[in-house]
Formats: sequence, C-alpha cells, structure tokens
Amino acid sequence: MKTAMALTFATILTSCGYHTAGHADLMPKNIRTIAIPAFTNATTRYKLTDRLPEAIAREFITRTRYRVIPEAGAADAILRGSIINYFAYPTVFDPETGRASAVEFRAILQISLLDRVSGKVLFSRPSMEIRERYQISVTADTFFEESDPALERAGQQTARQVVSAILENF
Repeated sequence: MKTAMALTFATILTSCGYHTAGHADLMPKNIRTIAIPAFTNATTRYKLTDRLPEAIAREFITRTRYRVIPEAGAADAILRGSIINYFAYPTVFDPETGRASAVEFRAILQISLLDRVSGKVLFSRPSMEIRERYQISVTADTFFEESDPALERAGQQTARQVVSAILENF
C-alpha cells in the first residue's frame, strides 16, 4: 500500500507540466547570439527608435540565455524592427478650459527575427500595436511633459511582449 501511494505521489509531482510563461527555450539550437540594430522609422516620432531596441535588448539579457551583440554580421540571429505609423490624440478634456488633459498614442511596428546564416524568418509580427496614455497639464504655469515617460513605459511593455512572443513562438 505504501509503495502504491509513493508511486502515485511521485507520478503526480513529476507529471505536472508546469512552466513559467516566457521562459521556454525552444528556439533553434544554433541561435546563441542576437543582434538588435536600430529600428527604421517612417514617422516623425524619433525617440521610439532609440528606446525600443534598447528595451528589447535588456529584456533578452535579463530573461534568456541569449547574448545580445552589437555586430549584426557576427550574430546568429538579427531582430529587425520598423515603426511604420504613429498617432497621438487627446482622450480627456478639461471641462473649464476645453484643453486636452490626457493623450493616448498608438504606434504600429513591424518586427522580425531572422536566422542570419540561412535567412529564414524565425518570428514575424507585421503589425504590432503599442498603446500608452499620459496626462498633460491644462495650465501653462504647471506645464509638464509626460510623453517621454509614457514612451519609456511603452518601450518596456513592448519589449516584454516581443521577447515573450518570440520565446513562445517555438
């Protein structure tokens, strides 16, 4: 009876199948290094092209075993990105002044991960959307610019989504 209970208990513990999302390691085994060159930009919002590759590189470094290297010609894989559209519009208006007090922006990205040697596309998101809201002041004497911190938040959130999507794609 004790042997049957022990065997049942051992089977339950070993067959759980539990794993943490975003920590899968099923990319092709030849991929050990990833280059993330500057993103191209078809919009007038230039700061996203700086922040997104940096945030994605940090996310790969902290969450995976892959090394991020600067030379695309020496990397096993290359993550390419392009910002293809950017919209910003007011979402909340101050009832007294009629001025916008909150803004939402949306950016549309194209992301792809390529095996540098074979040229094979390992991952592709041709239309990935980023959204973020931020407050703006309604009076000139208390003006503050919150779009930069909003871009930083959006970059971090997008980096988490991109790395998770790549890891879970395999």
